[in-house]
Amino acid sequence: MTKECKKEIARKPKRRTPSPKERKRGIATGKSSLLKQRAIQEAQRCLSLRECESCEICSLFCPDLCITRNEKTGAVRIDLDYCKGCGICAVVCPKGAIRMELEEGI
Repeated sequence: MTKECKKEIARKPKRRTPSPKERKRGIATGKSSLLKQRAIQEAQRCLSLRECESCEICSLFCPDLCITRNEKTGAVRIDLDYCKGCGICAVVCPKGAIRMELEEGI
C-alpha cells in the first residue's frame, strides 16, 4: 500500500521593497520575523512526515538481506533473527522511519 504524494503550492510571503533612501544607505532592514516563522512552519511540516513510504532503499543497502516487503499488505518487514544491527538501514532511510534501539537483556 503506497501513499499518494500531495503537492501543495506554497505561497511566498510578499517582501517589502526598500525605498530609494533605504537602498542608498546600504542594508535595508525589513521584517524578517515573517520569514523566520515561515521557515519554522516548513521545517515542522517536513519533520513530521516520519512514516515509512515503502521506498525500499533500506532493503537495497541491507548487507544481510533481512529487510523484505510483505506481498499481501505491502508493509516492509525486518527479520530480527538475521539482522546484525549495523544501522545502515536507519542511516539511509530518507524519512527517518527506522531507528536503532538497544535490545533488552544483552
